Amino acid sequence: MNFLDCDIITDIRKIDDETEFLEHVTLEHFIDFLHNNLGEYGDTKTDIHRAIRYAFSDAEGKGGFVLVARDEDELIGGAVVIDTGMKGYIPEHILVYITTQKNQRGKGIGTKILKRIFQECDGNIALHVEYDNPALRLYKRVGFTSKYAEMRYNQKEA
Repeated sequence: MNFLDCDIITDIRKIDDETEFLEHVTLEHFIDFLHNNLGEYGDTKTDIHRAIRYAFSDAEGKGGFVLVARDEDELIGGAVVIDTGMKGYIPEHILVYITTQKNQRGKGIGTKILKRIFQECDGNIALHVEYDNPALRLYKRVGFTSKYAEMRYNQKEA
């Protein structure tokens, strides 16, 4: 399948503000969609909502956008990208969430959403992915590379 091929999507809409969500795809519906389709690789609905609020923030050093992929009025994919405000030493953008409807996977939807993200971003993009996540193959195929191993120190567990 070509990087650009996918005839399922009728619309990928960029959303920059909570008021821009659609009648058939409300903010709550989008949060539920991400939560349900990210599954074990996702976060709580509260954390997803926090990431979206960060993406929609006008505060200095914050911002980003949401992408909603639809087939007619059916939500079949989505993404949340945040801006870091740290050009150079940290990528300018972080792809926080990207997913497609579980029964639509393997049809090029994720690739098409990634292509749109590349068009919308004006700098480097980072993402975090678990080693056992099947989406890792897609990220490598479209050009993401692994430069570092992420390590975290959790204050509550120390």
